[in-house]
Amino acid sequence: MTAEPSSTDTVERHPTVGDVPGLPSPASGTNRAPLTFDVIIAGCGPTGAMLAAELRLHDVRVLVLEKETEPVSFVRIVGLHIRSVELMAMRGLLERVLERGRQRPAAGFFAAINKPVPEGLDSAYAYLLGIPQPVIVHLLEEHAIELGAQVRRGCAVAGFEQDDEGVTVELADGEQLRTRYLVGCDGGRSTVRKLLGVGFPGEPSRTETLMGEMEVGVPQEEIAAKMAVIPETNKRFWLRPFGREVYSVVVPAAGVSDRAEPPTLEDFKQQLRAIAGTDFGVHSPRWLSRFGDATRLAERYRVGRVLLAGDAAHIHPPTGGQGLNLGVQDAFNLGWKLAAQIRGWAPETLLDTYQAERRPVAEDVLDNTRAQMELLSTEPGPQAVRRLLTELMDFDVVNRHLIEKITAIGIRYDFGAGPDLLGRRLRDIKVKQGHLYGLLHRGRGLLLDRTERLTVGGWSDRVDYLADPTAVLDVPCVLLRPDGHVAWIGDDQQDLDDHLSRWFGKPAN
Repeated sequence: MTAEPSSTDTVERHPTVGDVPGLPSPASGTNRAPLTFDVIIAGCGPTGAMLAAELRLHDVRVLVLEKETEPVSFVRIVGLHIRSVELMAMRGLLERVLERGRQRPAAGFFAAINKPVPEGLDSAYAYLLGIPQPVIVHLLEEHAIELGAQVRRGCAVAGFEQDDEGVTVELADGEQLRTRYLVGCDGGRSTVRKLLGVGFPGEPSRTETLMGEMEVGVPQEEIAAKMAVIPETNKRFWLRPFGREVYSVVVPAAGVSDRAEPPTLEDFKQQLRAIAGTDFGVHSPRWLSRFGDATRLAERYRVGRVLLAGDAAHIHPPTGGQGLNLGVQDAFNLGWKLAAQIRGWAPETLLDTYQAERRPVAEDVLDNTRAQMELLSTEPGPQAVRRLLTELMDFDVVNRHLIEKITAIGIRYDFGAGPDLLGRRLRDIKVKQGHLYGLLHRGRGLLLDRTERLTVGGWSDRVDYLADPTAVLDVPCVLLRPDGHVAWIGDDQQDLDDHLSRWFGKPAN
């Protein structure tokens, strides 16, 4: 089945196709294949899978292309920070994720400075959820497929051409597909970004770190004795137990090499001996990898009908564990906006707010990871700053600020003047139907009305309504976007209608 573009499915006046390097303007009268998909996503990692699911909530026809034929086999543990856990709760995924993860205190993230969790963090999910990366990827892909997304493995994007009606995507095997929009979620070496000609300025790696999971051949007492001393001067070194007889090993590399080449067990042994004086008898590795401290940010997140998300738009050191979270949160921000554009009800500039909101967030993450990497340096200056910051984090306001930054619950989008809650996400409060996030599973907006006087009127096809004077809020009413951020606060119907139009377009009647 094919579909013609909606008359409202227009492209805001970004540079024309002919202005994009590597993308020639299509000749007048060119015969094009009919539009088969609404959105093609390159990459089925956490960002791509999350975006596919968000689009399917709005009946958008989605195809996800993944160049790898099989999911990754290594079992790297990643952490879902508070905001990402909230997103799982908003879409009814939290129970699945909790079954496969392990809760840990939400502290010790910033440059591995060990401070306690601040009391009263503004979330019902104030913990870190450790979970194997292949598991979270599988759960999100499974969720997208259950909602109707198509996933094709062993398919890589080799080229594309965009025009006023859509994008023609060429695969590595020569097959061509037509779609209204293309989103590159294909990692730091994104093919989509390179073909689009979007700059990726920043700094290359200056340091490199080896990371892996393997068994050790010495008693735990010997490891504990070394770990009591070495991390005092080398913050990029650790051996931590991960399951029975298996340790997570992180050790600075000797230099900076090609990250496309995986390290060997002998590389680990050499660096362990150089720093610890012993290789701890490491053997039987489960997986081995290396990461650098390259820091780069795409100049633009969108050119016409092609967008970027996740690592395709930003890369940074893994310090603080923000990478996967940042990408999933990109997808959560973009999904409903792109769906609105495709469904025909998006306000004129709605899709542009994706870059306007998410690129500053990425800039902040890049800055805080730069700062953390400096604090992990063994040089006297950075170590002096680290000692000073360690003292300052004894003040609750400092510790709380850094935790909220790393876990992304401190984000406030600029929606204009208004109360502090405006532009922030709303925590999962109790309402008469249970919990607020339980009402957001469908990815729609929500008006929470404590006055019981307001209405969503002609927007009821995209915004739900809950009248609840008992809701635990200190404001009369809030309008939530599908991503849970507060778009309006007040009690006046006309003012509400203006904001409904701003975020959800023209009323249906």
